[in-house]
Amino acid sequence: MQKIIIAVDGFSGCGKSTTAKSVASALGYSYIDSGAMYRAVTLYFDQNYINHTDTKKILKALDNIHITFEFNSKIGGSETFLNGLNVEEEIRTMYISERVSAVSAIPEVRHAMVYLQQKLGKKGGIVMDGRDIGTTVFPKAELKIFVVADMMIRAKRRQDELADKGDLVTLDDVIRNLSERDRIDSTRAESPLRRADDAKDLDTSYLTIDEQVDIVMHLATSKMVEKTKKKLAVQN
Repeated sequence: MQKIIIAVDGFSGCGKSTTAKSVASALGYSYIDSGAMYRAVTLYFDQNYINHTDTKKILKALDNIHITFEFNSKIGGSETFLNGLNVEEEIRTMYISERVSAVSAIPEVRHAMVYLQQKLGKKGGIVMDGRDIGTTVFPKAELKIFVVADMMIRAKRRQDELADKGDLVTLDDVIRNLSERDRIDSTRAESPLRRADDAKDLDTSYLTIDEQVDIVMHLATSKMVEKTKKKLAVQN
């Protein structure tokens, strides 16, 4: 069947990355975590004292940032590398979570990351998750999913995720962080988080991961069949 692009957007802590990874694995597609790219940029900015309002330094910094993803067979997934160094664990810390939305809102950063994301997905056969994938990065994606979930459930998921990495954070602090990120992501001038008009809604509040994956797989299969039929019709 014809390969498609699957864009998965939504708020932090809704489970979009976990679902997107599983769907990509089931389809044999590439998975790109766009959020990891912004987190890597945030880490670089922090390490190199890049002022968020200094356009000249931002552009120079972006020229020196090289982000790649490498598959780790031990964990069964890809890890993020920044200029050759594995930064997967560091970019998932609460410290980076508190700063990433502000960096993501910088126009120059978004332009650079969108260009790279579009380049990675040019050939299709990709599942990419983020906040502007279906609206800005791949507005013509065959399948767009918009993921939502109850705030308390999102916060508990994120708290557990951080705890697994040894980062103990109170639930109130997690809620404050998620709420602030929601506000910044939804109101920024450059590529704000919003639902694409043709996106399919997926509320993960009370769904298991398997149920979430099954729903997306069903939608993806339908789109793949539809695209294949259209190509055959043109050929005939």
